[in-house]
Amino acid sequence: MDNVLVLVRHGQSEWNLKNLFTGWRDPDLTEKGVAEAVRAGEMLKAHGYKFDIAFTSVLHRAQRTLSLMLDKLEQTDLEIIRDQALNERHYGDLCGLNKDDARKKWGDEQVHIWRRSYDVPPPGGESLKDTAARVLPYYKAQIWPRLKSGQNVLVAAHGNSIRALVMDLEKLSPQEIIEREISTGVPIIYRLTETGAVAGRSELTA
Repeated sequence: MDNVLVLVRHGQSEWNLKNLFTGWRDPDLTEKGVAEAVRAGEMLKAHGYKFDIAFTSVLHRAQRTLSLMLDKLEQTDLEIIRDQALNERHYGDLCGLNKDDARKKWGDEQVHIWRRSYDVPPPGGESLKDTAARVLPYYKAQIWPRLKSGQNVLVAAHGNSIRALVMDLEKLSPQEIIEREISTGVPIIYRLTETGAVAGRSELTA
């Protein structure tokens, strides 16, 4: 039987709603974000998923999303490992700024490059390439061994830390991954072979 890895981007955060660059800042979920996390847990339960371990970042919005999902899965005693390696991409000097204000300051084209290029970081921050440089070694050292041993793994993280994992798992090019949207609160299900290759992929949507 294939091992199951489920990736879930946290529900909408207060700063998502306000159109602010968030990065490593730590806002809470909105009411919509809470509902998205609850719905993700309900969908996983309805499809019969059970997990042996969960991983998340050190940021509250991901941790709360995980907690809400585990409550619906009736797995509140599940082992949880929290690590900064799974944090969102660090937006450096952009953190806390409204995205429209950033465009006024630096121009549409420059902000678009910072947001959507693979290897151009914003001032003081990380590119997606930089984010992958911490996420992927962590996956290979800590998450993959659990999957390889036969455990089902749930990961609650962020748009760009999940992008890094998706890029590696699906063998996507830098251009392909920056065009891939990672929706909030939508479980992405991977079935992996014993070598770590993707045998199947699906998403659970309402």
